[in-house]
Amino acid sequence: MNFTTKIIFHIDLNAFFATVEAILDPNLKTKVFAVGGGKSYFRGGVLLTASYKARKYGIHSGMSITEALKIYPKLLIVPPSRGEYKKYSKLFMDTLNKYNAVVYQASVDEAYMDVTDISKEIHPLKLAQEIQDYLFKVYQLPSSIGIAPTLFLAKMGSDFKKPMGITVMRKRDVKKKLYPLKVGSMYGIGRKTNQRLNEINIVTLEDLMNPLNKDKVIEAIGENAYQSYVDNLTGKSNNVVDPHKYEIPKSISNETTLKYDIDRIDLLKEELANLFDETYLRLSKDEYMCKNAFIKIRYSNFKTTTKTKSFIEETDDEELLSQTIEDLFDNYYNAHPVRLLGLGFGGIIEKKDFKIDRTIFNYKDVDKNTKEKI
Repeated sequence: MNFTTKIIFHIDLNAFFATVEAILDPNLKTKVFAVGGGKSYFRGGVLLTASYKARKYGIHSGMSITEALKIYPKLLIVPPSRGEYKKYSKLFMDTLNKYNAVVYQASVDEAYMDVTDISKEIHPLKLAQEIQDYLFKVYQLPSSIGIAPTLFLAKMGSDFKKPMGITVMRKRDVKKKLYPLKVGSMYGIGRKTNQRLNEINIVTLEDLMNPLNKDKVIEAIGENAYQSYVDNLTGKSNNVVDPHKYEIPKSISNETTLKYDIDRIDLLKEELANLFDETYLRLSKDEYMCKNAFIKIRYSNFKTTTKTKSFIEETDDEELLSQTIEDLFDNYYNAHPVRLLGLGFGGIIEKKDFKIDRTIFNYKDVDKNTKEKI
């Protein structure tokens, strides 16, 4: 087959954490459950994900366990099995890398593939079905796949039908498939932007793309953001799958804009716990170590505080990093309402590159460990 445009897959593992837990304990497949709590160094707990049965009740990732149990008191809370997530994430990527394609892992449970060349030999729909079937039959990992000429449209395609969906998202399909969606469902539009757009009666993507609304949208969110959304929806955005993108980042971080300003310490720590789990999972998955940890707090008056704690040497110790984040929060939070929370790790190196300095105080231990490795 001959193609004049790129053919990009976005493969998204459905409810990944919950799926893995159900693989480990098949009894969960018939239960209404969510993954969260477990080994946490913060008070309280936040859900990492919810099973599809739980989602029917409105339970979702990022929700506090307390809130989820109020919605469905019989909800089963399963502590996260982080080591297993890493294992199944690797099986996922090993499967994709078997194909002669350019692959970029975007997160622990999603990846992009440029299959333009392979599609000259096998139809992309057949290839997508083959990948989806293999992941499910061999590893019990359900997935959704978006097929499109750009990364953005492929991502929107994979979200279009879950679980176990395959969606082709051509440029000509956008008006029919995406325009009716709420603006908040568009990848790249966060809660704050969604709120601003809703305040000016921009409710759907069709409203966003209506030329009559251009001026008021730009006034609300800025011209750069507006043009970026337009480019994404018209298929003019990035179509390059770069497997080396962020290969060894300078830092790994996550942040979230809260639905409303919060000054309750227990709720703020729940948000931090969720952010920590997400961020540490990537540090661990990619076998990185870090030289420092940091937090970011933006208050309701938009004043932003960023504080960092450096370590004597690089580390990936989960307890140390978790305790450091909590200490930074305890030491620098000023009891005012918070709009945004973030945290991360800096000074990133690969674990295989970690070397302990040899000094007069530790040379015997270092030399012993070196000989054992040899």
